[in-house]
Amino acid sequence: MDIVVSQIMTGLSIASILMLVSLGLAIIYGVTGVINLAHGEFVMLGAYAAWALQTELGLGLLPSLVAIFLILAAVGWLVEVLVIRHLYDRPLDTILATWGIGVMAQQAIRLTAGGELRYVQMPESLSASVDIFGATESAYRLFILAVALALFAVTWAIYRYTSFGLKLRAITQSRSVASSFGINASRIYRLTFAYGAGIAGLAGALVSPLKSVSPEMGTTYVVDAFMVVVLGGAQSLMGTLASSGILGELSGYLAFYSNDTIAKALVLLAIVVIIRFRPQGLFTARVRA
Repeated sequence: MDIVVSQIMTGLSIASILMLVSLGLAIIYGVTGVINLAHGEFVMLGAYAAWALQTELGLGLLPSLVAIFLILAAVGWLVEVLVIRHLYDRPLDTILATWGIGVMAQQAIRLTAGGELRYVQMPESLSASVDIFGATESAYRLFILAVALALFAVTWAIYRYTSFGLKLRAITQSRSVASSFGINASRIYRLTFAYGAGIAGLAGALVSPLKSVSPEMGTTYVVDAFMVVVLGGAQSLMGTLASSGILGELSGYLAFYSNDTIAKALVLLAIVVIIRFRPQGLFTARVRA
């Protein structure tokens, strides 16, 4: 029983990180259609923000989370205003532009913070272990799971039950029709991009105590995020939640019986097979007009 519980909790732990990292990308890609290759760098900047606030200002990770979200949301806002808003009708150019933004972000971090590995201290209140039906699990990983579910719930509530969410859904279905009803599509896109970047920054801050912080750390996360979004369906928040859970549990199960490298390869193979027969992802998304 304890082995089964341990495997389930390991899968949920992986799934929670995948959810945190991919939720911001799902929002940006699903609403604006922008393939944001700089998403991993937003995650990386969030981790460096946590490190800087801890080392320079002495702030713990938990008190820094709101500030990190606002900082990265402001960065996302600026990126959208200065670059992305000019490229919505040129999707291939957004790929090149966001890739360039990611490279610039990496080099800016190397010039300011250096290229060596950095480390963020885990909150002492969450450094203990918790016993769950005989299985031992890190309290901090359970905290990440709780935060991931809370962020998803907040995002879902905004999307379904607010006037902003109504406008956002209208623009997703047809930007031209929504604009003809007086909805400011540019403002909605800007806020969406800022919100997605803020969530990515939170993801980077939350995973920083578990991973070493480096300028290249975002590369791995952007690949994982795209796998989740593509598998779940580009415009489906429930698809993002479901695919995170499926990939997390599958990765944990395969890693237990083999190793992390083989598990990652098998998971990628499974995604390729699923996309081959269901290219729209697990949840069918409406086509943007």
